[in-house]
Amino acid sequence: MPYIVSKDKPDIWRAAMALKTACGNSPGNLNYGITNLLLGTEPKTYADYNALVGVLECVKLEFYRRAVSVYEDQKILDNGDVYPDKAE
Repeated sequence: MPYIVSKDKPDIWRAAMALKTACGNSPGNLNYGITNLLLGTEPKTYADYNALVGVLECVKLEFYRRAVSVYEDQKILDNGDVYPDKAE
């Protein structure tokens, strides 16, 4: 996760919330919004596109690490582990 300086966070947060509001709960709308955000950087070279794909990959990994795995850990506690050697 890029831990940016505090003074930059409010503007970026407001922009992210505007995108969220515009997209609603639609994964398709979010995909469209993110795609257009990336295209708005006007990539021109393979290196530009490669860097943007790297951004997406890092976002995916950080989101999984910080949000999805926490959710999954709670579900293991709620419902039991799928792995037999970890079962209660």
